[in-house]
Amino acid sequence: MYINVSTLKRIKKTYKILKFNFGIKFLSILVGFYILLVRILVFIFSIFDYIFYPKVRFLKIKKPIVIVGNPRSGTTFLHHFLTRNNFGTGSQLWQMLYPSILLQKLIKPLLPFLEKYSPTRYHNTDAHKTSLTSVETDDASIFFRYLDGFFLYGFLLSWDENDLFDWVDPQKRDTSNRDFKWLRHIWRRVLIFNNQDRIIGKLFSLSANMPKFQKQFPDSKVLYMVRDPLSVIPSGLSLVTGVLDKMFGFWSLSEAKRKRFIDNLYKGLVELLNRFHFDWKNNKINKDKVMIVHFDRMMNDFEGLMIDISKFLDIEINEELKQEILDISVSQKSFKSKHKYDLNKFGLSENKIKKDCKKIYETFIN
Repeated sequence: MYINVSTLKRIKKTYKILKFNFGIKFLSILVGFYILLVRILVFIFSIFDYIFYPKVRFLKIKKPIVIVGNPRSGTTFLHHFLTRNNFGTGSQLWQMLYPSILLQKLIKPLLPFLEKYSPTRYHNTDAHKTSLTSVETDDASIFFRYLDGFFLYGFLLSWDENDLFDWVDPQKRDTSNRDFKWLRHIWRRVLIFNNQDRIIGKLFSLSANMPKFQKQFPDSKVLYMVRDPLSVIPSGLSLVTGVLDKMFGFWSLSEAKRKRFIDNLYKGLVELLNRFHFDWKNNKINKDKVMIVHFDRMMNDFEGLMIDISKFLDIEINEELKQEILDISVSQKSFKSKHKYDLNKFGLSENKIKKDCKKIYETFIN
């Protein structure tokens, strides 16, 4: 276990961002020591996993189901539905923080206590309820392990005066081998701990890296969520700024700081959409292994959508699942979002979003 030069660079940048934007010095150092301690514990206990759970050495990740799409495109709802109804199993947040089977056995009784200090308490529950035991996006595991990836960009690097998207851009800095190796490390342990044989992941970062993912996981099945950019982009911005407001008082910061952050994050969210579109249109993606799932259909024709998804995933719908699908189908049709977004609040306009996402509308929306 070691910390390389690239990691030190990200640690230094993160500390500067926390210091100059929020005046956080001592607390960030304490958090850094806690992360280092957890990393050491995970390293040690992962070695013991090989002794007590030798299956982690050779277990293959077969036919993983992966949900991909921008934040607030319906990925979380679908992820929770599939895992709750045993289409497979997903990584809970605490399992990403402590990715060792043996360590998880020891920590599980402490989860009610740890929940009181969990960063999930800053999450807006209007979007969806979250906790340490919630099945969450696997992008978080990359952030916890390497202080890297789109989570780092979305919550921290976007504060920098320079646009640091290149730091997490797989076209400029490819960490695919490292990240996919770590996903296997996590997923094997989740499968063994939960006594399941099929993983259901959720990774919004794969929008920018789908061809390489499919190369490493050729038997994977991907559900790509599509939602009108006029809804998904301001909703995504609201989700992130809502967390940051509870943590740091985002909307009380100077306008210049807020604008810099929002502008950088907006560019990142649009880039994720356009990267997937580019790979899709240029046949860099194996389309036979990808199903496009429209958010509007999930809300208005959930029953029909789940029949198609089940066929795509080679899963049979039993009577119990059929009844739950029917129940949710009724509730989805009557659902009305509590969220109303003022584009001006984020310095955006309808014309700008439609222009920046023109290709998305032409291929997936209209």
